[in-house]
Amino acid sequence: MNSGISRPTSDVSAGVGLTGLAALLGWLLLCRKWAAVADALALPGPHAPMSGPYAAVATLFVTGLAMSLWSLLVDKVHRRPSTGIDWRRARRLAETTEISITKLAGLWATWALIAGYYCIGRWYWDGQYLFAMEVIGAAALPLMVLSVPYVFWLDRHLLEPRDAAWHFGALLIGREAWDGEQVKRHGRAWAIKAFFGAFMISILPGGFAQVVTADFGVMAGDPVALGSTLIALLFLIDVQIGTVGYIFTFRPLDAHIRSGNPLLAGWVAALMCYPPFVWGTMGRADVLGYEVNTPGWAFWLQGHTLLLWLWAGLLVTLTAIYAWATFAFGLRFSNLTYRGVLTNGPYRFTRHPAYLSKNLFWWCSTLPFLVTSHALTDMVRNTVLLGVVSGIYYWRARTEEAHLLAEDAKYRAYHAWMAENALITRTLAKLGDRLRPSAREPQAAE
Repeated sequence: MNSGISRPTSDVSAGVGLTGLAALLGWLLLCRKWAAVADALALPGPHAPMSGPYAAVATLFVTGLAMSLWSLLVDKVHRRPSTGIDWRRARRLAETTEISITKLAGLWATWALIAGYYCIGRWYWDGQYLFAMEVIGAAALPLMVLSVPYVFWLDRHLLEPRDAAWHFGALLIGREAWDGEQVKRHGRAWAIKAFFGAFMISILPGGFAQVVTADFGVMAGDPVALGSTLIALLFLIDVQIGTVGYIFTFRPLDAHIRSGNPLLAGWVAALMCYPPFVWGTMGRADVLGYEVNTPGWAFWLQGHTLLLWLWAGLLVTLTAIYAWATFAFGLRFSNLTYRGVLTNGPYRFTRHPAYLSKNLFWWCSTLPFLVTSHALTDMVRNTVLLGVVSGIYYWRARTEEAHLLAEDAKYRAYHAWMAENALITRTLAKLGDRLRPSAREPQAAE
């Protein structure tokens, strides 16, 4: 069906995400072949694949730099009105010095609060989070130093330098009028970066090492091993480019956080999907555990080579859609935020390709209704709990839509266009309409 209304133009071009993907794959290849490169160039140091955790962190800057260059040189995002920057106007430094100092006070106080939060959260000092704390700790001082010239430079060009960070600084200093709503916006944006940024950094090393050291030649004839490694590669693409999105939130790139989700339901739905909340309550790790006695697809299909290849292909395809849904954001991926409207890539077919593909992957890979214990209780419990998890993602999607519908007329136009024209969205909407009881029409008065 075509309503005659065209799909709104995306705020993110396909080129920026594809550039990031190409840079990421190129860096991975270099890391895999580093022994040969080091031998050829007679370089000092270990002559082995670069699979360590700091090589994984370096990937962020290789990928982020490539996407930034595309954004600036090709898409010229720095010229967009949405940046709030007028490059033709440069105020005198004396005009903005006090504003910049107030803003820096707000930023540094925010970072101190985040550091306190990390210190209080004991889960940050165990397991995979230890690496994230090491990286963030090493970056803290350089970040503070570099923030000074960046803020002083940018404030001279901003149309309104008294932004949310300035309002928080003004609240702390107590010298000028500040807006409480702006302070809340500042707090929500940095809470999102603090919570999800640490998580994303913490999961970088594992998948990176697996992909860099994988021997694809050995597993070429093994659908389970090859499929699992390709899935790991696709999840690595998602994690790497997603993490770049949390770091590169710069106005000149038009990638700044314009607003964090103000809805409590949105926060609850999102946080339920991540540690430490995903571990459950009262110390139990299986509150939403749907993998009890479920060995998964490879176990149940073993001995059926063709089915194994087909199922591995299905799972790789679902993961590829999930990764595509992330790198399509380019520099703008992050949870619970409004950073412009994305209407291209997989978002032409459904408003939530990542959630849809991720949940289908879990159902197809886990097969929660098949259990080795042969216990009906395990079958029912696993199936119901995975259904609950999928329900949480549906709830999460609805809260994100509510946030974006309130923020941007372009998203409202996109939302309406998808309901009429996108195959998956339109089909699911019709199915939902049929499942919902129709409203009874009022009877005419006798």
